[in-house]
Amino acid sequence: MRQRPGPWWRSRFELSGFQLITLLAAAAVGLVLLGLAVELYRNSQDARAAFGWGFLRSRAWDPVAGEFGALPFIYGTVVSSLLALLLATPLGILTGIYLAELAPPRWRALLSFLVELLAAVPSVVYGLWGLYVMVPWLQERIQPWLGEHLGFLPLFEGAPYGISMMAGALVLAIMIVPTISAISRDVIGAVPRSQREAFLALGATPMETIFRVVLPFARSGIAGAVILALGRALGETMAVTMVIGNAPEISTSLLAPAATMASVIANEFAEATTELHRAALMEIGLLLLVISLLVNILARLLLRRLQVVEGAR
Repeated sequence: MRQRPGPWWRSRFELSGFQLITLLAAAAVGLVLLGLAVELYRNSQDARAAFGWGFLRSRAWDPVAGEFGALPFIYGTVVSSLLALLLATPLGILTGIYLAELAPPRWRALLSFLVELLAAVPSVVYGLWGLYVMVPWLQERIQPWLGEHLGFLPLFEGAPYGISMMAGALVLAIMIVPTISAISRDVIGAVPRSQREAFLALGATPMETIFRVVLPFARSGIAGAVILALGRALGETMAVTMVIGNAPEISTSLLAPAATMASVIANEFAEATTELHRAALMEIGLLLLVISLLVNILARLLLRRLQVVEGAR
């Protein structure tokens, strides 16, 4: 027998209850983020009172003398992340194109699995590989060659330490390539087949179709993949800490040791013996949170703008 529908108020009550649950779940995420920001702000009051806005532009970092400045760590974070993005973006996009468009069907699933597996490798494993394999290779082969042939450039002057800004950027690049590749593959694979077939019917080659139809159609998604990878690079801690050298200095040379905001927190927070030292580290954590939020906001604004432009075409 056909069941009679329940009273109208029951369905409305059930919908309202479900809406309330989802609202509470969404609010919980926002409250966690707000609570994190408030706690970091509250615990960094001593540093703000002692240094003010000068904390952001000061190069000094001397826990013994009680002098703290975040500029070396901001510089190290931004430069290492941008260098990693510069190296990883072309490789990640090309890998995504190959997996989505050019790989033989029998190999596609295996290669895609390997890329996703690389994205799931813990960062400390990348750090160990970088410390025991990549750093000696850089110190013995790459950096001496760069110093000998390109040492007249500020980017490559100095002794070949191995642990350096170059090592940190390379490890970050290796870590974010799988992220860009996997998302680019999915975005390119979502391009309607009719778009490809229409262009091929006009006599275009497969490569022309990829670069003149597929990539422009998937542009916003690929941009999102790159920004997502940048967000991961900005907050990466262990792998970078193990290979970058952790020197609170600003140098134009990629061969010199450096430090990032995440690495100085990981290295010094457990050993901070004064309230001012802990407050300075808390303020660096607050800065890192703000920068990460700004990157994500800019990413969403960029994606929205690209989608509006594409929709207008």
